[in-house]
Amino acid sequence: MIHSLLAVYYREMLIMRRRLTRLVPSWSVSPLLYLIAFGYAMGKHVAIDGHSYMEFLIPGLIAMNSMTQAFAIASEINIARFYWHIFEEIQAAPVSDFSYVAGEVLAGITRALLSTCVILILGLMFGVVLSCSFMFWFGVFLNSFVFASLAVGLAMLVKSHGDQVLLTSFVITPMAFLGGTFFPLENFPVWGQNLVHILPITHAAKAIRAASLNNILPLSSYIVLAVTGSIFFIIAVVCVKRAKD
Repeated sequence: MIHSLLAVYYREMLIMRRRLTRLVPSWSVSPLLYLIAFGYAMGKHVAIDGHSYMEFLIPGLIAMNSMTQAFAIASEINIARFYWHIFEEIQAAPVSDFSYVAGEVLAGITRALLSTCVILILGLMFGVVLSCSFMFWFGVFLNSFVFASLAVGLAMLVKSHGDQVLLTSFVITPMAFLGGTFFPLENFPVWGQNLVHILPITHAAKAIRAASLNNILPLSSYIVLAVTGSIFFIIAVVCVKRAKD
């Protein structure tokens, strides 16, 4: 099982290595624009809970970017399914459903962790140094685990590559802006706060921000992410099995 898992993961890493010179700039553009427009220009004189707005913003960007990059593995899966027909070859190979999902999820997590490093470097350019403790990286890992698992499951359900774009628009984009990445959730009305706490990205932003700013860690958020990721992973395994059938 380990060998088949690593084979799936290694394939994705070979593809990513060939595209790395294009991926790194793409990982940099959006966060850089957010840092300039929101952090530097608009939030230069804003303070939140004793921290500058830039210090508040960068952990939110890390949560958002790790979410989008982990979820982006769905596009790679769909390209392999609909254009290269790699999924049919995997069906014929001695690769279990669990190993396939684990390999793809691990590839999504790797993309997310690398994109996080890019944002941390951009933060240094703006003079922001965050605490990259174990719990910081653990929060990024759990966030990536949640959305990579979700991505694999949804990738098995769509009927075309175009459908994947719709899922990104209706699932990922709203969470990116409503999960406390750009502003404190306290600015929402009470009903709005209760609603956005259903979103995994809200707990990810809270956990990553607390760890990076050395605040009290919201352990409940880590638990929510771990449980949600595990549920999505199991669902992804079931979806792969049904896609094979």
